[in-house]
Amino acid sequence: MNQKMLTPVVQAYISKHINADVSKVALAKAVFEGISAAELAGQISAKKKSMHKLPTWYNHEFIYYPPLLSIEQCSSEITACYKANLAIGETLIDLTAGFGVDSYFFAKKIKTVLSCEINTDLSMIAAQNAQVLGAHNIACHSVNGIEVLRTNTLKIDTIYIDPARRSGSAKVFKLKDCTPDVSEHLPLFLEKASRIIIKTAPLLDISAGLEELQNVSEIHIVSVKNECKELLWVIDKNFVGEPKIVCAAINEHIKIFSFELRALQTSISFADDLPSGYLYEPDVALLKSGAFNLIAQQFNLQKLQQHSQLYFSQERNFDFLGRIFEIQSLHSLNELKKEKNLVGNVIVRNFPEKAETLAKKYKIQPSHDDFIIFTQTVHGNLVIKAKIIQHY
Repeated sequence: MNQKMLTPVVQAYISKHINADVSKVALAKAVFEGISAAELAGQISAKKKSMHKLPTWYNHEFIYYPPLLSIEQCSSEITACYKANLAIGETLIDLTAGFGVDSYFFAKKIKTVLSCEINTDLSMIAAQNAQVLGAHNIACHSVNGIEVLRTNTLKIDTIYIDPARRSGSAKVFKLKDCTPDVSEHLPLFLEKASRIIIKTAPLLDISAGLEELQNVSEIHIVSVKNECKELLWVIDKNFVGEPKIVCAAINEHIKIFSFELRALQTSISFADDLPSGYLYEPDVALLKSGAFNLIAQQFNLQKLQQHSQLYFSQERNFDFLGRIFEIQSLHSLNELKKEKNLVGNVIVRNFPEKAETLAKKYKIQPSHDDFIIFTQTVHGNLVIKAKIIQHY
């Protein structure tokens, strides 16, 4: 961490050149004594990346940024704020703090936050920024969080951990593919705290996670603008019973759909009628949950077909997590071939061809509000023309 980066003149330069070509900045002659051109370019890149992901950091002066990779891997403000509401008690330990985004938002809810990060530079940066942001109840430690937990006698109410993908693992489907291995250390966690919150990548298989863990009270599936961002596993020391699945779709507002795991066994019959009225397309958080039949039951919708994951109703329900379209007309593929000047954004759901292939095949021009949806009903292929009335 280069303290010279935090002088007013350097900070002013970074802000002024936020839209500069950082490759040119990195190759140019050093502007400031004691600061390399590459360091300066790195700060500009990381700050620019934070503009939308971390606006609190971006809009404060004298923030020191880590390497760009740390910004890309850390939680966004939106998701960090959401998970902060899951913490309980007065003391929390963040075992894998990184850049400190999650620790900062936990500190808004919890009296004392112990922020542990094994990377010394990252820990120093997090400590510097916590002071700048006024989060004086965060204590940053450049240590192995697991070891701190083993030796610390302080009463801990909540443990938070964000295990990293193990080197060599291309994709993570199980907790054992992460480091530290949460399942290995779970007895220690349960001994030390009342609640454990584990953040994992959205690809992690929920059934596999439940096999590896115990005392899981809640699983939160968090999406932002229809992109699944993370799974949050809430483990309570004394919990016994069925875990609750919470689908949280974050857009302009947060919409929540929750249910107990056993509700996944809900059975429904599929619509025999052709769709009419309004078409419902679930948010990815709902799809990740696997509650395909429960969606129909809870929102009073009819499902087109077992694998299509599209629904319809004569009523509009804006509490629905996902997009809603007003159905304009229905067509067979043969009917569509005869049409000219087709306009609409192409969506494919349970259909054998890709959207871009169909757009080219039928010469469909893009549109802002109009959609052409290729899917299947119980009767076979169907093309639905529709107008969007609710975005994600």
